[in-house]
Amino acid sequence: MMAQLMRIVLVGVACLGMTVGVFAADKPAKKGAAKDLKSMSQEEKIKVALSAAPAYIAKEATVMLPGEDGKMTEVKKGTNGFTCIPSVNVRPEPDPMCFDAAVGQWVDALMSKKDKPDNTVPGISYMARGGYHWEKGGKVLMDEEPGAKLVKEPPHWMMMWPFTSQDTKLPNTPNPSGVWIMFDGTPYAHLMVYQDPVKMKEGTPSMPAMGASSSAPTP
Repeated sequence: MMAQLMRIVLVGVACLGMTVGVFAADKPAKKGAAKDLKSMSQEEKIKVALSAAPAYIAKEATVMLPGEDGKMTEVKKGTNGFTCIPSVNVRPEPDPMCFDAAVGQWVDALMSKKDKPDNTVPGISYMARGGYHWEKGGKVLMDEEPGAKLVKEPPHWMMMWPFTSQDTKLPNTPNPSGVWIMFDGTPYAHLMVYQDPVKMKEGTPSMPAMGASSSAPTP
């Protein structure tokens, strides 16, 4: 099953190659200073959270916002199993994410510093406004280190499953193709695809639909 899953993913990524390459090469348009989340109204925060995913996902997704105590609170009940939050890295420029239940388990495990994620099926998440990661010496880091550089990522979607660059033959750092394995060689490795979720139509790419219902074995 795992071998079949990887073949499906790789075929799908290959089909996306030309489109992803275009997105990866695009330079983000210069905009004015982003409004800080703390200064936004609840409705503005909800709008930011939902902006992370394709419209057909966002319209039926749950939204959770941080309260004054920092704890996440549900402010919009969804029906499709996806949850959207207005920021991941809590930086001045919002980096919202929408994710399914499997990614929720993955994130909880990462935040709890567990040895490996708890999700037993691949999870899908969207970050249409991009995100951030740390790099040092040509390598992508899981945590900040002295001398590391914070790198802004373009719009993308992810499949949370411990693929490896060795098995997939994909690179483990950002590259012109826009497809790579982040945190390669760790239980938290996952597929990164620099394709703008906002420009995705329902049913494409095929991998998210497959991943959400896959019965792939625990890695």
